[in-house]
Amino acid sequence: MSQSVLGGLGLGLGLDLNLDFSAVLLLLVTVCAFMIPVAVVLPPVPVRKSDALLQTHTRAGVARAKSALANQFGSEHAPRDGRPATVQSLLIYPVKSCRAIELARSRVLPQGLEFDRLFTFAQLKSPFPLSLDTAAQASSQHQWEFVTQRQFPRLATVKVDLWLPDEMKLRKQSMALTKEAFLILRFPWKEDGWRGLLSVLLAKLSRGVAAEPEMEILLPVDFPSAAEIKDKGYTFEDIKIWKEVVKALNMSTELPRELMLYLGVSNKLGLFRIDPAQLREVYRCAPHIDEAGYQPVTGFQDAYPLHLITLNSLQQFSEEVPKDDQLQELDVRRFRANIILSGVPAYDEETWKRARFKPGKSGLHNDAVFHVSCRTVRCKMPNVDPYTGDRHPREPDHSLRTLRDVDKGAPLNGCLGMQLTPLFEVDENPDPNPQSGSGLLGDDDPDDGRSAWIAVGMTVDVEKRGEHLYIKQ
Repeated sequence: MSQSVLGGLGLGLGLDLNLDFSAVLLLLVTVCAFMIPVAVVLPPVPVRKSDALLQTHTRAGVARAKSALANQFGSEHAPRDGRPATVQSLLIYPVKSCRAIELARSRVLPQGLEFDRLFTFAQLKSPFPLSLDTAAQASSQHQWEFVTQRQFPRLATVKVDLWLPDEMKLRKQSMALTKEAFLILRFPWKEDGWRGLLSVLLAKLSRGVAAEPEMEILLPVDFPSAAEIKDKGYTFEDIKIWKEVVKALNMSTELPRELMLYLGVSNKLGLFRIDPAQLREVYRCAPHIDEAGYQPVTGFQDAYPLHLITLNSLQQFSEEVPKDDQLQELDVRRFRANIILSGVPAYDEETWKRARFKPGKSGLHNDAVFHVSCRTVRCKMPNVDPYTGDRHPREPDHSLRTLRDVDKGAPLNGCLGMQLTPLFEVDENPDPNPQSGSGLLGDDDPDDGRSAWIAVGMTVDVEKRGEHLYIKQ
């Protein structure tokens, strides 16, 4: 369209389109000056699931900037005369093998810390290899098997946020009070082409220059009702954890295909939720039912309800581990413990048989008691960096097997840390009129049975010592 035609059109509309370059530039600058503040305050980005939860819930946990593990490599964690060992940090892993959530306090239930290892990923596997004479029915059988960072190290980069209902926010929104909590799983994901470039731009606009695009998965924390299970298409199926098979709730319908591609899983990927009515019974080194007062149980933990590690033991071990560009420090998060202690003589915890955690400076008014069941026999998972998901080809697995082959029950295996089973006052001093609550998730009042609280700042009193001998599964 020629300039004369545009000019005529402008005159017909009562407009003067004979603008010079400086006028056009001034117009563009004015529009940008107006739009940029609007874009900063109200960025043109899609609303995320976590943005919606922010209106009614609060994210649980300690911010990384305020982590009690920021000084984990310091000398202050060595034992000091007259000072008891203390709880330095608490960690939970709501989804097995994914990123931890650091807490200042937590409730202790028979199966471990509340919200710990509620979910696990699994892959559908078929028998392999197959012989030529294998029956057709046998060759078509498939079984769900749990997966961890051992097979898929990128699980370490899947972040998990726990959102708990906030009474003040709910009242402000004029909404009914609820106990419903949620998990948000976040993993890095960028589409190819212009969509990927747009997702990068939107992520940086909404969450800062360092932000990368992510995909979110929303999961309910509470075990679904029968109606919800039917509506969502969940199913109860068997899943194999090491040598044990347990029936759990398959919630794979919640998983996007992108997660399987990101993790590099070639088989069908599943997500299972532990059924609080079908927890796994723990035997081997755990206390007998007569000693504990109840049958020890666990969820999707490897073997025992809780895992304890001490910073001084880790520091001493780390001094003997060869370092390189890929491994400069042994972050305690590599070992995926629940309770991290400070002020314990190196490896002294391996002589503990029963430990009582007292209030100390925690602000709590209760004790928490644990049966120290056995050493933690390590696999190769600590080779995976807990933030990048990069796997070291050798360490610390090699050093663990070489330097920490200390348990006759697990020859040629390295040990670091201890496995715990909770003990409860209700079993030490039975109530002549016991309540019906079990202390498990799903109870209307989980504090009416077997539960206690543990917090950073509690002190440790070792009530019993002895030898440990690991019993294999």
